Amino acid sequence: MKAVNVSRVSTEEQKEAGNSLPAQIERVDSYCKKRDFIVIKSFSFDESAYKDKRDEFDKLLEFVETTIKKEKIAVCFDKVDRLSRSVFDKRVARLYELAVADRIELHFISDGQIINSQMSAVEKFQFGMSLGLAKYYSDAIGDNVRRAFEQKRRNGEWTGAVRLGYLNIHLDQEKRLRKDIIIDPERAHLVQKVFELYATGNYSLETIRVKISELGLRSLKGFKLSKSCIENMLKDSFYCGTAVSKKYGPYAHKYPRLIDRELFDKCEDVRLKRRKTPFKALSRDFIFKGLLKCQNCGCSMSAEIKKGRFIYYSCTNAKGVCKRVYVPEKDLLKPVYEVLEHFATITENTQNQLVDELRKNTEAEVAFHKAQINRMRNDYDALKAKDDRLLEAYLDQSITKDIYDKKHQEYQDQIQTLEIEMSEYRKADYDYQTTVATVISVARRAKSIFENSSEPANQRAFLSSILQNPTVNGKKLDFTLASPFNLVLDFADVSSGSAGRIRTCDQSINSRPLYH
Repeated sequence: MKAVNVSRVSTEEQKEAGNSLPAQIERVDSYCKKRDFIVIKSFSFDESAYKDKRDEFDKLLEFVETTIKKEKIAVCFDKVDRLSRSVFDKRVARLYELAVADRIELHFISDGQIINSQMSAVEKFQFGMSLGLAKYYSDAIGDNVRRAFEQKRRNGEWTGAVRLGYLNIHLDQEKRLRKDIIIDPERAHLVQKVFELYATGNYSLETIRVKISELGLRSLKGFKLSKSCIENMLKDSFYCGTAVSKKYGPYAHKYPRLIDRELFDKCEDVRLKRRKTPFKALSRDFIFKGLLKCQNCGCSMSAEIKKGRFIYYSCTNAKGVCKRVYVPEKDLLKPVYEVLEHFATITENTQNQLVDELRKNTEAEVAFHKAQINRMRNDYDALKAKDDRLLEAYLDQSITKDIYDKKHQEYQDQIQTLEIEMSEYRKADYDYQTTVATVISVARRAKSIFENSSEPANQRAFLSSILQNPTVNGKKLDFTLASPFNLVLDFADVSSGSAGRIRTCDQSINSRPLYH
């Protein structure tokens, strides 16, 4: 008879003990030789028999199903528990069904059992008992492990991976599994620094990552820390004395603490506030927050407070190509104030001239606007005349009432449509004049609006409406004016004969001035 040999282990201990794969293979091969079996396939794998997902065993089952279509075979195991440790395993039921149907034989060498169509009731009972004992063995091991871990938790011991900032040491070199956890003298103070920096509320995860990497903190494998690693560290209560088991929850551990609970809670408060209001500054707001980009690398410019009152901006250097240069906020505001002050020089007379000038520059649009209104007026008058003639024809009884009602309704619909169009064009003309006047009025009062805004958020919103593409080049702010404020300033300069008076600007053909 041809045979398939199966050897399986599920733990490192079994690999090293008498149930190792080589030991199983040797016993099964010797058995097949004694029985004169021809081994056509051998399966040897490391896989638990107590789980539903058993990919390697499924390959064995697939091979058996294919082979028995041609001939009967013997499937040989060292013991019953090498087959399965669960009586509910569908694979056991399938192999047992094939054995009872005399399509295969199951041989368990060390247990001295053969499962086939000729087995007695006693042998069936023995096989069932063997499966039951295999399951009991696994369950008993699981109970022992749970009790052991429960006792470890009561003792405050940690059984998971050691945290960064701590080290595992052997209490007894001969008993290698007995370990203790101590503070890492090389990394502990840097881990403390991570919590201290974050608790201030002035540092982002990325900023802390860069700073702590510069100070020399590395993972246990020697790699630089990622931003997610910093975040997980800040959320880990192990550092303040509380270990957390995913299954059983938090408990106090017995190892030294790197930080106190107060510092951990401060970091937690900062983290939760940032999660709820991710775009709102936690300490104070800044005028240019979110507006400025570094001209060199394209990264955002972040604000910091020095000596408690001076505000400086610097490139976040997210791409790692810039050197950190701090620029005072007051220096960045100088070119902005120059533009705002020039807006303030626009007189009411200049404002009226600007409206007229804008009108002249849109003569084609105005002519088209008037032509459209004249066309609609002519169409309107023509339809009214047709409707009047239609009424006269009906009164003269030249047409029936049905014809009159139909044509009258048609004319009325067209008249109503024209009335709506003329109203929209008149409104557009009025809105145009109102909009121009409003824009110029805002421009004239730009400086006072900006200075009278008490909140940086309001000042920032105002600047975002008039500045376009603000970037920082070294220590210099470059920007263009957003439309239509750029047109207002250009027309004001032309009208007053002072073009370029208040700014240094670069301008090429068909481009907006670049302010410095």
